[in-house]
Amino acid sequence: MRIISILKKSLKEQLRNFWIVLLSLSMGPFFIFVYYLINESSTPQYKVIVVNNDAGINANGQTQNKGRELFSFFKQTNTLSDNLSFTLSEMTDREAAVAKLKNKDADALVVIPSGFSAALSHDSTVGAPKLEFVGDLTSANYLLSAVWANEVVNKYARGITQTKRIIEVAETPLGSSGTINQFDMLVPGILIVSLIMLLFTASIAFVSEVENKTIMRLKLSKITVLDFLGGVGAVQFLLGIAGMLLTLLTAVLLGFEYQGSLVAMLVIAGLCCLSLIAFSLIVAAVTKSANEVLVVGNFPMFLFMFFTGAAFPIKSDAWFYIADYPVNLQALLSPTPAISALNKIFIMDMPFGHVLPELIAISVLTLVYFAIGAYLFHKRHLKS
Repeated sequence: MRIISILKKSLKEQLRNFWIVLLSLSMGPFFIFVYYLINESSTPQYKVIVVNNDAGINANGQTQNKGRELFSFFKQTNTLSDNLSFTLSEMTDREAAVAKLKNKDADALVVIPSGFSAALSHDSTVGAPKLEFVGDLTSANYLLSAVWANEVVNKYARGITQTKRIIEVAETPLGSSGTINQFDMLVPGILIVSLIMLLFTASIAFVSEVENKTIMRLKLSKITVLDFLGGVGAVQFLLGIAGMLLTLLTAVLLGFEYQGSLVAMLVIAGLCCLSLIAFSLIVAAVTKSANEVLVVGNFPMFLFMFFTGAAFPIKSDAWFYIADYPVNLQALLSPTPAISALNKIFIMDMPFGHVLPELIAISVLTLVYFAIGAYLFHKRHLKS
């Protein structure tokens, strides 16, 4: 009978540690859900843009444009295998198409030259047709799209010319994607991971005032909520920036080739720090000790690490667009636009103006996090 008494006692003590029990029971289902989303986001959906600059030719009194015929042939042959399908769209402006590639709204761009019809004519002496493929050479989506596009173009050309003449392709990498290695590709996400760890230090900094009862002295001193949050948050902000710079320095010493502006990176990092400090207020509001923070903080940490692309590349379709910025479930987590902005600066070598949508998104999310966190923290820990 003693074992039953010990069993009851142990069960009651375990139930008192609610957050630890919840973390233990939910971790398995959580990772199942994470990998399900990763698998769903990696379902082959390849988007190819075609820019047709073909001037066409006159044959037997009729104008022929092989570029338009090639685009129609693309649409008829939109599969590479049973598991790979491609979405085709046509644009007239090459620069606008390249902008879509940089914003991850497309995977590859095929530019048909002005002399395409002339090169495919039976009496042509200009040699094999030359097409331009543009894309992020570090992206598997681009590589598969380019292989498929090259196969379709050659199949079309062989059908027209009845020869085995191979299409010549000039490949144009986006930004520095033609020279970047796998390590360099991972650095932007790891830089944001270094900031995500603020969830623990900032939450503990806020809640330790409650746990150590020093919050009582602060309330008696008539300190305002903004003064308290601003003072603690400033220290955490400096800690986050220092951690990110240390991470960047380590990456550079290990061979990371730095691209873009350091000032732009600091602006992105600063806004991301503020958003994570604001979110840590929510964590601090639902906890009352540092030990609880170490348990409860794992939930948002895993969300920010796995659902934003910081640890694993993950992408989902947009619900809608605001000024060309995609809004979806991932976009509700501030590290997502921060990683996107760093990729534009580091990988695509884009100017600062092109990351303004991401900066605005981080700012809006920061205000939302702060409003929720300040209200909950004040109601639970600061209200008399």
